[in-house]
Amino acid sequence: MRLTAPVVLPCDERCSVLRDAVVDVDGAGRIGYVGPSVWAPPAPGPELALTGILAPGLVNTHAHTAMTALRGLGGDLPLMRWLTEVIWPAEARIDAEDVRVGMLVGALEMLGAGITTSVEMYFLSDAVVDAVLAAGSRAVVTPGIIAVPGWDRLGTWQQMLDGISRWIDADGIRFGPGERIELGYGPHAAYTLPAEALAAAGAAARERGALLHIHVAETTGEDTAIREQHGSVPLLLERLGVLGSDDSGRGARVLAAHAVHLSDTDIAVLARYHAGVAHCPGSNSKLASGIARLVDLRAAGIAVGLGTDGPASHDDLNLWDDVRLAARLARLSTGDAAALTAAQALLMATRGGAAAIGRDDLGTVRPGAWADLVHIGADDPAFAAGLDVPDGQLLANLVWAAGARAVRDVWVAGERVLHDGVPTRVDPAEAHAALRSRVTRITGP
Repeated sequence: MRLTAPVVLPCDERCSVLRDAVVDVDGAGRIGYVGPSVWAPPAPGPELALTGILAPGLVNTHAHTAMTALRGLGGDLPLMRWLTEVIWPAEARIDAEDVRVGMLVGALEMLGAGITTSVEMYFLSDAVVDAVLAAGSRAVVTPGIIAVPGWDRLGTWQQMLDGISRWIDADGIRFGPGERIELGYGPHAAYTLPAEALAAAGAAARERGALLHIHVAETTGEDTAIREQHGSVPLLLERLGVLGSDDSGRGARVLAAHAVHLSDTDIAVLARYHAGVAHCPGSNSKLASGIARLVDLRAAGIAVGLGTDGPASHDDLNLWDDVRLAARLARLSTGDAAALTAAQALLMATRGGAAAIGRDDLGTVRPGAWADLVHIGADDPAFAAGLDVPDGQLLANLVWAAGARAVRDVWVAGERVLHDGVPTRVDPAEAHAALRSRVTRITGP
């Protein structure tokens, strides 16, 4: 098919703004031609004329989306009390159907905000995959590996790790229509796993070329013992070989979630091994975890994406909120109103997120990439002057004012999965009702 729009944002390195442009999608769901309509080749199929902005789908680099049933629990507690006193006891009641329904509702919510890809760390991951494929979204699924009291009901950390390896060996790293599912490893954190588990997960991920997704230095209190023994979590991961076997980081794909409390040395370590960072300003601020050194991370050349974290810690699966908050905190922490521009913030939510997870076929509109696309309506009050304004003003209106509320249509691998704000595959009312029916058992006394 061919999509035409008054504005196309390819989210290339320059954050170009293409006017009166065309995006062609081939039969496999990948992008063909991208550029001005006057230079376009013959249309490959039916044409659909859009009236707003066409952009790549957002990439949510850190989420526990299946936790939608746990929203609002322990909302005024710091991280460790929130986990140990509220969340983990509630999660002890969750079964696979709870996970499937929770993930389905969350996937629909993300599609409504223009998020086409999420990086998921959770348990009972077969149910996560089922929900993603049902909604038609895309996910990098990194099943959780953890060793704390209560979680042994799911097996030992060795059994969790071996289960992921068997799954990847059986189905491959990527599978499903339009390769909607990518598998990786989710060792929860250095404070919830022994060193040998971290090393083993790193080795298994490197062997298979899979993403390793881990919480790193989210709060000051969680890893005090690790700092005392090893200096920091990044230094521990380096010593264990998790970040890579040499200075090139060859064979390692590591995503550090949160990465709030880092020293200059820690940042240099992550940069040396080309680790990505999932910056979660909304969750970090709600749990008073701290403000990550975003400007310093970017200056070090680290690929930084944005993450919502789970709907229990952030509450809202709207990455546009994190786009704006990331920019505001960067400006406040540096006293520089240009520390993170609207264009740079948009790129963090798209191509930056893809780079953080080692993907170049997501988060951008370019030939060969997946046709994961978002149509943003121009009839929103954010665009009071229309689209025929200078490029900088257009991007500012999109990032600072429009965001999720202006999302009209979404395609994943060329398939329209949101049409005029309504999911095309799943009835959201039925999905919400199914989740509601399960919440009382999970969150009750």
